[in-house]
Amino acid sequence: MELWIPITIAAAFMQNVRTTLQKKLQGKLGTRGASFVRFGYGFPVAILYVLGLHFFAGFALPQLNGAFLFWSVVGGLAQIFATIMLVYLFTLRNFAVGTAYSKTEPVQAAIFGLILLGERLTTGAVLAIIVGVLGVMLISVARMPLSWGNLFKALVSRTALIGIASGGVFGISAVAYRSAALSLDGPNPIMQAAVTLACVTTFQTAFMLVWMLIKDKNEIVLVLKSWRSSSLVGLSSVLGSMGWFTAMALQQVAYVRALGQIELVFTFISAVFIFKERINRMEVAGCILIVTGILFLLLWQ
Repeated sequence: MELWIPITIAAAFMQNVRTTLQKKLQGKLGTRGASFVRFGYGFPVAILYVLGLHFFAGFALPQLNGAFLFWSVVGGLAQIFATIMLVYLFTLRNFAVGTAYSKTEPVQAAIFGLILLGERLTTGAVLAIIVGVLGVMLISVARMPLSWGNLFKALVSRTALIGIASGGVFGISAVAYRSAALSLDGPNPIMQAAVTLACVTTFQTAFMLVWMLIKDKNEIVLVLKSWRSSSLVGLSSVLGSMGWFTAMALQQVAYVRALGQIELVFTFISAVFIFKERINRMEVAGCILIVTGILFLLLWQ
């Protein structure tokens, strides 16, 4: 088994843990605050990770360059705004379905990978994208009578557009992170991914801290008061990010995110057993179609 596969599965699990904890914070913090905690409480762990690899594993620190800084900033900003959209999405519809809309990310990442990195799609991959889109369409009408009119209304609804936009911006950030890691002249992909993660999360923390100082200083107070639950979000987020960054340094983004769709299984478990949400058959069928499409994308690489 290739190393990126178990790393991706572990990252998907930790991402679901982080999202579950983050949704619970939504009632205590605003959208910016709930988004900030994943970076603000996570970046010290990312820095310690780099230091551990350097001093204990003996990995040399790579030399930073202009391309790395550019892609790190692009990826960092894209992830911030995608996270804000995703957190806001939770207030519009239930946990599992809200997450499912954002799971159009892998197919969008495949397109951005083609545009930015020249990573071409096969005919099979195009068919996989169509299957995934059909899954999103099915979920969008799961709570209403099935008709072409309702389908069109659902696809242009606020929830659908925000969810799909969130997935698209997450896709941009993923491709940017891979570009940043590959631009480093590092000793190995693990160290390149670790340095990328540390630099990005530090930048994101500083950016969002300034943003909250300008927009709502009280949000910073709330973030500090909720340090127990917020630190868990930050820890689970940075652990998941370690996995994502490492996997994307080893393999193309589209395939990593494709396998990462196993998170949907974890999401439904959380929705049913933690948030006590009722999931109907069409929503389940839609998510199965999305997963099927993404798995086809992985198999037909």
